[in-house]
Amino acid sequence: MHSEEKVIVLTGGTSGIGRAAAIRLANQGDKVLVTGRRAGPLDETIAEHPNIAGIVADAASIDDARRTIAKAMDLWGRIDALVNNAGAGAILPLADTTADRIMDIFSVNVLGPSLLASAALPHLKTRCGTIINVSSTFGHRPAAGLSHYAASKAALEHLTRCWALELAPFGIRVNAVAAGPTESGALTGMMGLTQEQAAAVKEQERARIPLARRGVPDDVAEWIVRLAGSASEWMTGQVVAIDGGLGLA
Repeated sequence: MHSEEKVIVLTGGTSGIGRAAAIRLANQGDKVLVTGRRAGPLDETIAEHPNIAGIVADAASIDDARRTIAKAMDLWGRIDALVNNAGAGAILPLADTTADRIMDIFSVNVLGPSLLASAALPHLKTRCGTIINVSSTFGHRPAAGLSHYAASKAALEHLTRCWALELAPFGIRVNAVAAGPTESGALTGMMGLTQEQAAAVKEQERARIPLARRGVPDDVAEWIVRLAGSASEWMTGQVVAIDGGLGLA
């Protein structure tokens, strides 16, 4: 591999922002290992580019975290970047809260990135690598009915800052992208809304976003690529909001 080409592990690479980022990274010559829970969508992403490989893995499993890192090492012998993109969420009013539903969200959004970062750490140290966490506008902007999703993303943003300080002596940079509402199927998938409910939410979001549109996956994927690249070599501990100004509204 050319010295500029990187080896990148990216979770949740079967749709939306993750898939768009994997394709962008592969197109510029990087080797990308994507994870997903289902083989079918994973195969579709792999088929997009010969630089993309895949592994069926649950982002919240310690065994799968180890398997994922081992697979990247087996394939390419090093890891330059970890992108914690896999996410879970739900519209969950306090009155409907259960322990299982809270744990489902935190296991993917907080536990998973922590397990993967820990498993990747020895390899990232040898490369002075980088970790990129994918957060949300609601990691720093409150919203009714999203309290546990928002709190999990707030935790991920603070992990980003703490890890940046802890890992700086090893030359490892840690940053996050806070994505605003993005056309990714998350409302009907991750959030469990009907098509009609999703359409209503999209209209409400568009009305609140200063730039007057929801994002598309490439809007956010572009910044994942930038944070993984040499242009951000003196940047760490930052949460970059890519949200059309929603965090300001």
